[in-house]
Amino acid sequence: MFQYSARPDLLKDRVILITGAGRGIGAAAAKTFAAHGATVLLLGKTEASLNAVYDEIEAAGHPQAAVIPFNLETAQPHQYDELAATLEAEFGRIDGVLHNASILGPRTPLEQLSGENFMRVMQVNVNAMFMLTSTLLPLLKLSKDASVVFTSSSVGRKGRAYWGAYAVSKFATEGLMQVLADEVDGIASVRANSVNPGATRTSMRAQAYPGENPENNPEPAAIMPVYLYLMGPDSAGVNGQAFDAQ
Repeated sequence: MFQYSARPDLLKDRVILITGAGRGIGAAAAKTFAAHGATVLLLGKTEASLNAVYDEIEAAGHPQAAVIPFNLETAQPHQYDELAATLEAEFGRIDGVLHNASILGPRTPLEQLSGENFMRVMQVNVNAMFMLTSTLLPLLKLSKDASVVFTSSSVGRKGRAYWGAYAVSKFATEGLMQVLADEVDGIASVRANSVNPGATRTSMRAQAYPGENPENNPEPAAIMPVYLYLMGPDSAGVNGQAFDAQ
Protein backbone atom coordinates (compact mmCIF):
# COMPACT_ATOMS: atom_id res chain seq x y z
CA MET A 1 0.00 0.00 0.00
CA PHE A 2 1.20 3.54 -0.78
CA GLN A 3 2.61 4.96 2.45
CA TYR A 4 1.51 8.47 3.37
CA SER A 5 0.12 10.01 6.54
CA ALA A 6 -2.08 13.04 5.92
CA ARG A 7 -2.54 15.73 8.53
CA PRO A 8 -6.19 16.42 9.46
CA ASP A 9 -6.38 19.81 7.71
CA LEU A 10 -4.42 18.77 4.60
CA LEU A 11 -7.13 19.90 2.16
CA LYS A 12 -8.60 22.79 4.14
CA ASP A 13 -10.31 25.39 1.91
CA ARG A 14 -9.68 23.37 -1.26
CA VAL A 15 -12.43 22.84 -3.83
CA ILE A 16 -12.15 19.38 -5.40
CA LEU A 17 -14.37 17.86 -8.09
CA ILE A 18 -14.74 14.06 -8.19
CA THR A 19 -16.35 12.17 -11.07
CA GLY A 20 -18.18 8.95 -10.32
CA ALA A 21 -18.56 10.18 -6.75
CA GLY A 22 -21.67 8.18 -5.91
CA ARG A 23 -20.02 4.86 -5.11
CA GLY A 24 -16.81 2.87 -4.87
CA ILE A 25 -13.50 4.70 -5.03
CA GLY A 26 -15.17 8.00 -5.94
CA ALA A 27 -17.41 7.96 -2.87
CA ALA A 28 -14.49 6.98 -0.63
CA ALA A 29 -12.38 9.79 -2.06
CA ALA A 30 -15.18 12.32 -1.57
CA LYS A 31 -15.65 11.39 2.08
CA THR A 32 -11.89 11.25 2.70
CA PHE A 33 -11.22 14.62 1.06
CA ALA A 34 -14.10 16.20 2.98
CA ALA A 35 -12.77 14.75 6.24
CA HIS A 36 -9.49 16.54 5.54
CA GLY A 37 -11.19 19.90 5.00
CA ALA A 38 -12.07 20.04 1.31
CA THR A 39 -15.28 21.25 -0.25
CA VAL A 40 -16.08 18.34 -2.55
CA LEU A 41 -18.12 18.58 -5.74
CA LEU A 42 -19.87 15.25 -6.29
CA LEU A 43 -20.34 14.62 -10.01
CA GLY A 44 -22.13 11.55 -11.35
CA LYS A 45 -25.18 10.35 -13.21
CA THR A 46 -27.16 8.80 -10.33
CA GLU A 47 -28.44 11.60 -8.14
CA ALA A 48 -29.66 9.30 -5.38
CA SER A 49 -26.17 7.87 -4.89
CA LEU A 50 -24.62 11.34 -4.87
CA ASN A 51 -27.18 12.50 -2.31
CA ALA A 52 -26.30 9.57 -0.06
CA VAL A 53 -22.62 10.56 -0.10
CA TYR A 54 -23.61 14.20 0.47
CA ASP A 55 -25.68 13.18 3.51
CA GLU A 56 -22.77 11.23 5.00
CA ILE A 57 -20.44 14.20 4.61
CA GLU A 58 -22.99 16.56 6.15
CA ALA A 59 -23.72 14.19 9.05
CA ALA A 60 -20.00 14.00 9.81
CA GLY A 61 -19.83 17.79 10.11
CA HIS A 62 -17.42 18.29 7.23
CA PRO A 63 -17.53 21.24 4.79
CA GLN A 64 -20.76 21.29 2.81
CA ALA A 65 -20.47 19.33 -0.43
CA ALA A 66 -22.24 20.03 -3.73
CA VAL A 67 -24.16 17.51 -5.84
CA ILE A 68 -23.73 17.75 -9.62
CA PRO A 69 -25.91 15.32 -11.60
CA PHE A 70 -24.10 14.96 -14.93
CA ASN A 71 -24.16 12.10 -17.45
CA LEU A 72 -20.71 11.74 -18.98
CA GLU A 73 -21.99 9.36 -21.63
CA THR A 74 -24.53 11.75 -23.13
CA ALA A 75 -23.30 15.26 -22.24
CA GLN A 76 -22.76 17.63 -25.15
CA PRO A 77 -19.91 20.16 -25.41
CA HIS A 78 -22.12 23.11 -24.47
CA GLN A 79 -23.07 21.34 -21.22
CA TYR A 80 -19.43 21.22 -20.15
CA ASP A 81 -19.15 24.95 -20.83
CA GLU A 82 -22.28 25.58 -18.78
CA LEU A 83 -20.90 23.45 -15.94
CA ALA A 84 -17.63 25.37 -15.90
CA ALA A 85 -19.49 28.69 -15.86
CA THR A 86 -21.67 27.53 -12.96
CA LEU A 87 -18.66 26.36 -10.96
CA GLU A 88 -16.80 29.60 -11.58
CA ALA A 89 -19.78 31.64 -10.40
CA GLU A 90 -20.28 29.47 -7.32
CA PHE A 91 -16.72 28.69 -6.23
CA GLY A 92 -14.40 31.01 -8.18
CA ARG A 93 -11.78 28.34 -8.82
CA ILE A 94 -11.10 24.60 -8.72
CA ASP A 95 -8.17 23.23 -6.73
CA GLY A 96 -8.44 19.61 -7.79
CA VAL A 97 -10.12 17.17 -10.14
CA LEU A 98 -10.22 13.42 -9.61
CA HIS A 99 -11.17 11.67 -12.83
CA ASN A 100 -12.59 8.51 -11.31
CA ALA A 101 -15.67 7.66 -13.42
CA SER A 102 -15.19 4.79 -15.87
CA ILE A 103 -17.12 1.93 -17.40
CA LEU A 104 -15.69 -1.52 -18.03
CA GLY A 105 -17.41 -2.53 -21.25
CA PRO A 106 -17.40 -6.12 -22.53
CA ARG A 107 -14.40 -8.26 -21.70
CA THR A 108 -14.09 -10.03 -25.02
CA PRO A 109 -11.64 -10.58 -27.89
CA LEU A 110 -11.23 -7.51 -30.11
CA GLU A 111 -12.61 -9.54 -33.00
CA GLN A 112 -15.92 -9.86 -31.15
CA LEU A 113 -16.06 -6.34 -29.72
CA SER A 114 -18.75 -4.29 -31.40
CA GLY A 115 -18.03 -0.77 -32.58
CA GLU A 116 -20.94 0.46 -30.50
CA ASN A 117 -19.50 -0.98 -27.29
CA PHE A 118 -16.02 0.29 -28.12
CA MET A 119 -17.27 3.83 -28.73
CA ARG A 120 -19.39 3.84 -25.57
CA VAL A 121 -16.38 2.99 -23.41
CA MET A 122 -14.25 5.59 -25.15
CA GLN A 123 -16.98 8.20 -24.75
CA VAL A 124 -17.16 7.82 -20.97
CA ASN A 125 -13.54 6.95 -20.21
CA VAL A 126 -11.72 9.25 -22.65
CA ASN A 127 -13.85 11.81 -24.49
CA ALA A 128 -15.76 12.98 -21.42
CA MET A 129 -12.56 13.10 -19.39
CA PHE A 130 -10.93 15.29 -22.04
CA MET A 131 -13.94 17.61 -22.24
CA LEU A 132 -14.09 18.04 -18.48
CA THR A 133 -10.35 18.63 -18.21
CA SER A 134 -10.19 21.18 -21.01
CA THR A 135 -13.21 23.18 -19.85
CA LEU A 136 -12.11 23.22 -16.20
CA LEU A 137 -8.47 24.05 -16.91
CA PRO A 138 -9.03 27.84 -16.73
CA LEU A 139 -10.58 27.35 -13.26
CA LEU A 140 -7.70 25.12 -12.20
CA LYS A 141 -5.23 27.79 -13.30
CA LEU A 142 -6.92 30.23 -10.90
CA SER A 143 -5.78 28.04 -8.01
CA LYS A 144 -2.42 28.58 -6.34
CA ASP A 145 -1.87 24.81 -6.25
CA ALA A 146 -4.10 22.65 -8.43
CA SER A 147 -3.95 18.90 -8.98
CA VAL A 148 -5.57 16.73 -11.66
CA VAL A 149 -5.57 13.02 -10.89
CA PHE A 150 -6.39 10.54 -13.65
CA THR A 151 -7.51 7.01 -12.79
CA SER A 152 -5.55 4.42 -14.74
CA SER A 153 -5.22 0.64 -14.55
CA SER A 154 -2.56 -2.03 -14.85
CA VAL A 155 -4.07 -2.87 -18.27
CA GLY A 156 -3.52 0.74 -19.28
CA ARG A 157 0.20 0.37 -18.71
CA LYS A 158 0.62 -3.06 -20.30
CA GLY A 159 -2.05 -4.39 -22.61
CA ARG A 160 -3.73 -7.68 -21.80
CA ALA A 161 -5.90 -9.98 -23.90
CA TYR A 162 -9.68 -9.58 -23.67
CA TRP A 163 -9.57 -6.20 -21.92
CA GLY A 164 -10.53 -4.52 -25.19
CA ALA A 165 -11.90 -1.01 -25.05
CA TYR A 166 -11.23 -0.59 -21.34
CA ALA A 167 -7.50 -1.21 -21.73
CA VAL A 168 -7.32 1.07 -24.77
CA SER A 169 -9.16 3.79 -22.84
CA LYS A 170 -6.71 3.56 -19.96
CA PHE A 171 -3.73 3.85 -22.31
CA ALA A 172 -5.43 7.00 -23.60
CA THR A 173 -5.86 8.17 -20.01
CA GLU A 174 -2.13 7.84 -19.40
CA GLY A 175 -1.48 9.69 -22.66
CA LEU A 176 -3.81 12.55 -21.80
CA MET A 177 -2.20 12.86 -18.38
CA GLN A 178 1.29 13.00 -19.89
CA VAL A 179 0.35 15.58 -22.53
CA LEU A 180 -1.35 17.81 -19.96
CA ALA A 181 1.54 17.45 -17.51
CA ASP A 182 4.03 18.49 -20.18
CA GLU A 183 1.92 21.46 -21.25
CA VAL A 184 1.52 22.91 -17.75
CA ASP A 185 5.03 22.10 -16.57
CA GLY A 186 6.67 25.29 -15.37
CA ILE A 187 3.99 27.63 -16.74
CA ALA A 188 0.95 26.99 -14.51
CA SER A 189 0.26 26.05 -10.90
CA VAL A 190 -1.39 22.85 -12.13
CA ARG A 191 0.03 19.35 -11.98
CA ALA A 192 -1.27 16.11 -13.49
CA ASN A 193 -0.60 12.52 -12.43
CA SER A 194 -2.25 9.12 -12.72
CA VAL A 195 -3.16 6.45 -10.18
CA ASN A 196 -3.63 2.75 -10.73
CA PRO A 197 -5.94 1.74 -7.83
CA GLY A 198 -5.11 -1.97 -8.10
CA ALA A 199 -7.47 -4.73 -7.01
CA THR A 200 -10.08 -3.00 -4.85
CA ARG A 201 -13.45 -4.10 -3.49
CA THR A 202 -15.71 -2.31 -5.98
CA SER A 203 -18.61 -3.26 -8.23
CA MET A 204 -16.42 -2.84 -11.33
CA ARG A 205 -13.85 -5.27 -9.91
CA ALA A 206 -16.63 -7.78 -9.22
CA GLN A 207 -17.89 -7.34 -12.78
CA ALA A 208 -14.42 -7.92 -14.21
CA TYR A 209 -13.62 -10.88 -11.94
CA PRO A 210 -16.92 -12.57 -11.06
CA GLY A 211 -15.19 -15.68 -9.69
CA GLU A 212 -12.95 -13.75 -7.31
CA ASN A 213 -13.57 -13.54 -3.57
CA PRO A 214 -14.02 -9.77 -2.99
CA GLU A 215 -12.98 -10.16 0.64
CA ASN A 216 -9.42 -10.66 -0.59
CA ASN A 217 -9.28 -7.07 -1.88
CA PRO A 218 -9.03 -3.91 0.24
CA GLU A 219 -11.95 -1.53 0.65
CA PRO A 220 -11.70 1.73 -1.33
CA ALA A 221 -11.03 3.65 1.89
CA ALA A 222 -7.82 1.68 2.38
CA ILE A 223 -6.21 2.99 -0.82
CA MET A 224 -6.82 6.68 -0.09
CA PRO A 225 -3.26 7.64 1.03
CA VAL A 226 -2.03 8.15 -2.55
CA TYR A 227 -5.10 10.22 -3.43
CA LEU A 228 -4.58 12.45 -0.39
CA TYR A 229 -0.92 12.86 -1.23
CA LEU A 230 -1.63 13.91 -4.81
CA MET A 231 -4.46 16.30 -3.90
CA GLY A 232 -2.54 18.04 -1.13
CA PRO A 233 0.39 20.48 -1.05
CA ASP A 234 2.94 17.79 -0.19
CA SER A 235 2.93 16.70 -3.85
CA ALA A 236 3.57 20.19 -5.21
CA GLY A 237 6.04 19.85 -8.07
CA VAL A 238 5.18 16.20 -8.68
CA ASN A 239 3.95 16.14 -12.27
CA GLY A 240 3.52 13.61 -15.05
CA GLN A 241 4.01 10.59 -12.80
CA ALA A 242 2.19 7.24 -12.78
CA PHE A 243 1.43 6.06 -9.24
CA ASP A 244 0.18 2.76 -7.81
CA ALA A 245 -2.24 2.90 -4.86
CA GLN A 246 -1.06 -0.50 -3.66
